[in-house]
Amino acid sequence: MSERLRRLAEVLVGYSGGVKPGDLTVVEGTMNVEPLLEELYAAVLRAGGHPVVRCTAELEVVRLGEGSDEQVEWLTPAEWQDIELADVWIMVEAPSNTKALSGIDPERQSRMQRARIKWRERYLERALSGELRWVLTAYPTNAAAQDAEMSLAEYENFIYAAAFLDDGDPVTRWRAFADELQRVLEFLSSKEELRFVAAGTDLTFAVGGDRTWAAADGHENFPDGEVFTAPLDDSAQGEISFTFPAVFHGRQVDDVRLRFHEGEVVEATASSGEDFLQEMVGLDEGARRVGELAFGLNEAVRVFTRNILFDEKIGGTMHLALGAAYPECGGTNRSGLHWDMICDLRSGGEVYADGELVYRDGRFLTRS
Repeated sequence: MSERLRRLAEVLVGYSGGVKPGDLTVVEGTMNVEPLLEELYAAVLRAGGHPVVRCTAELEVVRLGEGSDEQVEWLTPAEWQDIELADVWIMVEAPSNTKALSGIDPERQSRMQRARIKWRERYLERALSGELRWVLTAYPTNAAAQDAEMSLAEYENFIYAAAFLDDGDPVTRWRAFADELQRVLEFLSSKEELRFVAAGTDLTFAVGGDRTWAAADGHENFPDGEVFTAPLDDSAQGEISFTFPAVFHGRQVDDVRLRFHEGEVVEATASSGEDFLQEMVGLDEGARRVGELAFGLNEAVRVFTRNILFDEKIGGTMHLALGAAYPECGGTNRSGLHWDMICDLRSGGEVYADGELVYRDGRFLTRS
């Protein structure tokens, strides 16, 4: 595993983060990921950067359970400092208990999300201007492996295969994959309207005008593999039933169904966790609108793991995110929420672009 971690660190620092001499590079993770943090620290030094490690304990559940409203909404000075000063930010996700927040009042979680709107907007502002390069990755833990219904060894193999790290030259492989994503992006960029049809789903979006598509090719998420846009705020019309459970901050909501009218969620139901769904949808005005629309295109990711870092990249799926839009796509929807939900299109799903069938059973029929 140590060799794999070294390769992961080199790709994250050299390819994803693009660390250059003199770059202030924040490396953030929990105490679970010490072996990878050490490899990242060394890789940043070899690249000539200045590494700063933020090694944290998993104490969010304590803060939400014991803190006052003011304490729940508080942002630390270090968080603001990292946002304002970092050139590169590498974040490692490694939960020891993915269900830790299951007993927390949803209102408390929504309060924390609203308090982070300014932080998130400044983060996106610096990223859009090119001042901040960031990447999120995952480290295998038993908790995450259990969520994925795998052994730890199986989960490790899954992560590294999804990231192409067992390839002889993973950076070359990622660059080739980036070219594939670019071809899909160029095809979609000429379209004005997309209609998704699947079991329990018939949903239409406007994607033209000043909205653009972006390719996620391993520079901000790792592993990666999607193309995404921000649909027009008032365009979502119809309904969608999500194939997989919707997971957000350790809370799972099953069988989510949303109905949209003129871009806004007018009905939201679930077989379990509906109270949490309703709290998040009502978090603020923007939470009822779609901030992101995307296709998952990483064929090395085939199974659902309850980790959105991987699940939104599953080849043959689409996902939408309720809430905040990415400004690089021309999105204007503002919210403290960004909740990705996934619909599997591999068995009978269809997508129509400007009235023409362009995608069936998880694959584009043409890209020209």
